Amino acid sequence: MKIIANRSISLLWAVIPCLMPAASTQASDPPLFERTEQREPCAEQHPQRKALFGDLHVHTSYSFDSYLSSQRRDPWDAYAYAKGESIILPDANGEQKVVATIGRPLDFTAITDHAEFFGQINVCTQDSGKLGYWWPHCVMTRAQNIWVQLIAANWWTDLGGQLEDPPSKSFACTLSDCDAADAETWQKTQQAAENHYDRSADCDFTTFVAYEYTEAFDQNNMHRNVIFRNAQVVDKPVSVYDTGRDSFPSLWRQLRQNCIDKNNGCDVMSIPHNSNLAGGRMFRDPASDEELRDRLFFEPVVELVQHKGASECRFDRLRGLGLDTTDELCDFEQIPADNLNMMGTVHGKVRTERALEVPLEQFARRNMVRNALKDGLLLEDKLGTNPFVMGFIGSTDTHSAAPGSAEEDNYVGHLGRRDAQYTNVQDHFYSHAGGLAVVWAEENSRDSIFAALRRKESYATSGTRPTLRFFAGDLDGDLCESADMIERAYQNGVPMGGDVRVGEDGSAPRFLISAQKDPGTRTSPGTDLQRVQVIKGWVDADGKTREEVFDIAGSADNGAGIDPQTCGRVGRGMQQSCIIWQDPHFDAAEDSFYYVRVLENPTCRWSTLQCQAAGVNPFSDACDSQAERATAKAHELGASGDVFGRCCTNPDEHAFYSPVIQERAWSSPIWYRAD
Repeated sequence: MKIIANRSISLLWAVIPCLMPAASTQASDPPLFERTEQREPCAEQHPQRKALFGDLHVHTSYSFDSYLSSQRRDPWDAYAYAKGESIILPDANGEQKVVATIGRPLDFTAITDHAEFFGQINVCTQDSGKLGYWWPHCVMTRAQNIWVQLIAANWWTDLGGQLEDPPSKSFACTLSDCDAADAETWQKTQQAAENHYDRSADCDFTTFVAYEYTEAFDQNNMHRNVIFRNAQVVDKPVSVYDTGRDSFPSLWRQLRQNCIDKNNGCDVMSIPHNSNLAGGRMFRDPASDEELRDRLFFEPVVELVQHKGASECRFDRLRGLGLDTTDELCDFEQIPADNLNMMGTVHGKVRTERALEVPLEQFARRNMVRNALKDGLLLEDKLGTNPFVMGFIGSTDTHSAAPGSAEEDNYVGHLGRRDAQYTNVQDHFYSHAGGLAVVWAEENSRDSIFAALRRKESYATSGTRPTLRFFAGDLDGDLCESADMIERAYQNGVPMGGDVRVGEDGSAPRFLISAQKDPGTRTSPGTDLQRVQVIKGWVDADGKTREEVFDIAGSADNGAGIDPQTCGRVGRGMQQSCIIWQDPHFDAAEDSFYYVRVLENPTCRWSTLQCQAAGVNPFSDACDSQAERATAKAHELGASGDVFGRCCTNPDEHAFYSPVIQERAWSSPIWYRAD
């Protein structure tokens, strides 16, 4: 059996082995990645790599939609939060009163504020001595009244080209110098990352200089988080004002021109997110060879889950019908709509029809990443190269400067005052608490983490922290019992994100799948594992895309559940699992991909916990009357409309809601190539 490396590696990475020390299994050996920055070597080295947990999608008060939601924490505050410090966030009335602290610090974080509005928000919010500060739109942005804030938000959205008009700058930029303000905000973004990056041998925390490219014409989400490898970055972020409706391929071209081709140490990737809200436009067929090459180079991973829902796959539980799937677990944290208007609920009422549920028949197949992966296999037969070779990460997309705040029992919301306290249940009931990005890296440094993302040795979680490893190759059947299991897996196979081929005998590759439960903390223990699954996608002999889900460990019938009165956990599951698996339906002539999905035992969703804390039990026959009493109390605090009625939502009438969820992790795929 022959093992080949990840097929999307660029020419740049092809020469890196020449710069690296020779491979070795000794713990004292240096890490196998290129160093591009000056820093102390990490005292803690992991030749077989270590799981690092992070968040690569974080907004602060430098983002328009964060600031006008009364959120005032900046990048320095957000990094402090990620490291375990407390910050103050707005309550539902916009007052700075909510104390927020993450349950466990993160290993790495990137602040990704909207580049389109760097200078404009700076002018509007930072210096009352600037004439533009007093432009009416800026005054509205700083207002405390939520309706004025929402009008300002619509104005910003229009300026960003997300409605009918093309992108344009605010008139405040005629009154003040937005270009200079752009540069100032970009410099502050870099400085905050530098201030919080641990360059000492302790390597306790890693930051990345980053921003968000915010393309969403007609509210169809094309957003990308642009992550730089080191402190060598572009002079000016490429935004929608630079690409116009030429879209994300222009982003890639300009990043290549302004970063990669400079040969000055600048390296960068862009990470797409929320394809579930893209109206089918995120993963289009490549329009040119250049677009195909750029997608493979710049987008090695996709953000599979965040607070605006999961993008793995889609299944309507009520109809028993999936979007090109029969996988019933694809109902997890699905947003009813297919565009960014899904956030258009205020005081319990949906304010735009485009926020309403989109039937499966009208929901684009490639909004879901699994379908894009399957179509990539078809396109490889047509184009000679698969354009959709993507690993997985999760993140939060927090707009509350709270990276990693994805704990169901410690969820403060991600949209400032708009989902603080009772407004979370009232207006953002379908929102997910957010996910995490996990990488297997030799050390906690920028170079090591960035290299892990490039080779797709990463996985996504829905917010918890299970440990997951996935290898394929000529692996021994007794590997799980071996003390040097991981070392041998690297020697004879490829990890998640890689490619595998078989020899002429056509024997199926063996897969090593190892999973351990999230250990949790002293006050919030982790949840046992229920099942480990392998998801396979392939193209059959008739040229049709197919998929299959294999349960390879554990059982859905393990008896675990929750106590409906307290949300306490009932029953046990697996602490860990390790298995060597072969595809029982393997056909050496069929291109395919495989990834692992790990399911935890059932637990209560954040909304259920917050409803119960307000005295409303979604499992109770008296839920409606409880909700009325809780709503009356909320009105005394300034609420308006039906606040807690959604707590009593009947899951038998709503396809994409359940008061109980199963947290999960998804490995990046491994691809099998038949040729």
